[in-house]
Amino acid sequence: QEPFVADEYIERLAWRTPGGGSRGGEAFDPKRLLEEFVNHIQELQVMDERIQRKVEKLEQQCQKEAKEFAKKVQELQKSNQVAFQHFQELDEHISYVATKVCHLGDQLEGVNTPRQRAVEAQKLMKYFNEFLDGELKSDVFTNSEKIKEAADIIQKLHLIAQELPFDRFSEVKSKIASKYHDLECQLIQEFTSAQRRGEISRMREVAAVLLHFKGYSHCVDVYIKQCQEGAFLRNDVFEDAAILCQRVNKQVGEIFSNPETVLAKLIQNIFEVKLQGYVKDQLEEHRKSDAEQYLKNLYDLYTRTTNLSSKLMEFNLGTDKQTFLSKLIKSIFISYLENYIEVEIGYLKSRSAMILQRYYDSKNHQKRSIGTGGIHDLKETLGQRTNLPLGPSIDTRGETFLSQEVVVNLLQETKQAFERCHRLSDPSDLPKNAFRIFSMLVEFLCTEHIDYALETGLAGIPSSDSKNANLYFLDVVHQANTIFHLFDKQFNDHLMPLISSSPKLSECLQKKKDIIEQMEVKLDMGIDRTLNCMIGQMKHILAAEQKKTDFKPEDENNVLIQYTNACVKVCGYVRKQVEKIRNSMDGKNVDTVLMELGVRFHRLIYEHLQQYSYSCMGGMLAICDVAEYRKCAKDFKIALVLQLFDTLHALCNLLVVAPDNLKQVCSGEQLANLDKNILHSFVQLRVDYRSARLARHFS
Repeated sequence: QEPFVADEYIERLAWRTPGGGSRGGEAFDPKRLLEEFVNHIQELQVMDERIQRKVEKLEQQCQKEAKEFAKKVQELQKSNQVAFQHFQELDEHISYVATKVCHLGDQLEGVNTPRQRAVEAQKLMKYFNEFLDGELKSDVFTNSEKIKEAADIIQKLHLIAQELPFDRFSEVKSKIASKYHDLECQLIQEFTSAQRRGEISRMREVAAVLLHFKGYSHCVDVYIKQCQEGAFLRNDVFEDAAILCQRVNKQVGEIFSNPETVLAKLIQNIFEVKLQGYVKDQLEEHRKSDAEQYLKNLYDLYTRTTNLSSKLMEFNLGTDKQTFLSKLIKSIFISYLENYIEVEIGYLKSRSAMILQRYYDSKNHQKRSIGTGGIHDLKETLGQRTNLPLGPSIDTRGETFLSQEVVVNLLQETKQAFERCHRLSDPSDLPKNAFRIFSMLVEFLCTEHIDYALETGLAGIPSSDSKNANLYFLDVVHQANTIFHLFDKQFNDHLMPLISSSPKLSECLQKKKDIIEQMEVKLDMGIDRTLNCMIGQMKHILAAEQKKTDFKPEDENNVLIQYTNACVKVCGYVRKQVEKIRNSMDGKNVDTVLMELGVRFHRLIYEHLQQYSYSCMGGMLAICDVAEYRKCAKDFKIALVLQLFDTLHALCNLLVVAPDNLKQVCSGEQLANLDKNILHSFVQLRVDYRSARLARHFS
């Protein structure tokens, strides 16, 4: 048996033979094992012979059966050939008979068709004679259940009557036309009754008969009219229309042979009657009295109508259903869309003006007129060049006249206007209309609100020599910066998609660039004047608090302070202004303004120190003051400002250094690159400068 392994077979045989191994302590007996092997070989030989004989017998039997099978196959092939020949003969005979039958059928049809026509013509003549006699006796005309057959006959008679001369057959033509009309009315009435009963199969039968009548369109009208009975009972006419069309779409194919035409006619009727009347009622009520409500209703109705149109696009309405539905929408809204943008601009203008006026009224502020023309332009140009106020200063009492609430309201109104413009404008007019709305936003937000606040803020900046001046312009800068971000966001989010692929894009970008540059000029001017005022305030502090005896004390050995009172107050004031600048601006603007303030602050301290003479102890006190100023300058976080104060601190060392070390200090790292006149000017501030020894060492 498979799998057969000879080695394993021998092992099993040896294991079963007594004395064939050392199993159980039994001694190994080779003779016995050999005897067992010889006997087993003989048994295998006998078995092999027996199996071989059996194989030979089976082979002989197989050969005999193969011969018998081959003989049988040959007999079957001969039988198959005979059957195939018989089949071919039968097929030829059938083809022959079929040809004869077709020929006979053609002959019969050739005879029967004229006969049928003759019979039909005879019947029509019979019915025509009844109309000639004026008395309809045939059962087909008197039996109401045979209205379908009567309709077929009268329709054919009506066509024949059209060909007859009027003068000889006027009366019979009139009777046929009258019967034609009566049957048509009966069929339409039957269709109406079947529709009310909900009998779809009867409606289909009657519609098929009416298809050849002139009143078929009236049948469709009746169907459309009855479909709408009870369909518009809720307040949402658009949802009702969608549900009605969905229901009719499932039904109309079972009734009419041209369902797409019937459904299209239903939709046209809904648009031109129901929707148009509803839209007119909703819009005419507010058209002249309430522009805001009129625009909201117009946007809402147009949106809902287009959404309904999108749902109807799922149905089969013919070849060009997109154009068909677009024309229906246009027919409803064309009178409102023609002047939409004028209404939009008018409303936006009045609404924006009201928002601004309401804000200024809440502040009890009478808006000043900002001058225009040659004199105003001249003043502005001079102001930009000289950076001096050229008009009376206005006390704004800390009011910036900028309101984030006003800005949000204006942007919200404009956002809604952009949305309406996108929906209601013709694609060819969309960029132009969007630009007009953007122009309104620029006029009221940028010009009337931000620009006015900047002008008022500029006028409210006190002169640089004013004492205890309150500086509110940085608050204006802060709010204007926030508003600019909101303005820019709306420009990108709502205007750009409407004009991105039109020539108006460059025009809008240029307009935006111009208005921003105009604002930036005024912001720069205001910031510059504000910095001048800050420096002026520092001058007042130094003039009021700094005494000449601070740097030339009477008792050199009894100086108890680390730095002067003037230094403390100036540093406190500067730190407040630095914090205010950081809170009012963002980005690189902070560093730019702080660097400018730091440079001016350094120039002020430098010039201030030049006004005094310094004893040795006074020089030490000046060094302490400058160290405190330098610590204050670190708050600016501007490398240039800190470097300037480091240099100033090094210059102050010249006030106290021993005469013998002056040259060494002047050649140090921080002072080596300075002009010799600057070094000399600081050395001259020493009270001992006149001594021959000091002059000799510095020469």
